[in-house]
Amino acid sequence: MANTLKKHVPESKADTAIRAYSGRQSGDVSAVCEALRTIIMKSMPKDTGRIYYSMPAWFIDGNPVVAYRAASKHVLVLFWSGQSFKTPGLTPAGKFKAAEIRYKNVEAIDNRLLRAWLRESKKVMWNYRDIRANNGRMQLLAIKPLRHSRKK
Repeated sequence: MANTLKKHVPESKADTAIRAYSGRQSGDVSAVCEALRTIIMKSMPKDTGRIYYSMPAWFIDGNPVVAYRAASKHVLVLFWSGQSFKTPGLTPAGKFKAAEIRYKNVEAIDNRLLRAWLRESKKVMWNYRDIRANNGRMQLLAIKPLRHSRKK
């Protein structure tokens, strides 16, 4: 008989810290944080998440990709390269390439759109990691395609 139980994979310290961030919030804001954490971690399992400037953030090769920050009545989701995404719905934020969206409750989260932005965040990435070394100039990084062709 095949073992159908999943192996327990312990949470990393970063995962525990991100989960704790959600738990420190109240009401709808806590629920939104937890929903976002779940969706982002499923969409970006190989990418690193951690608390960055007091908010949960995920990185690819040292570049920040997506983060969220709880406020008293909403949660702001920030995509560092969001102004370059083709999928509409984000609002420009800041002087570089970031864009954001705000959620007041879990029902406001459009899972299809959020997953589309997360996919794009892996394809379109501006180099925030080296922004200081580049004297504030933004450079678009070449990112590997998400789908790999099969070898024949």
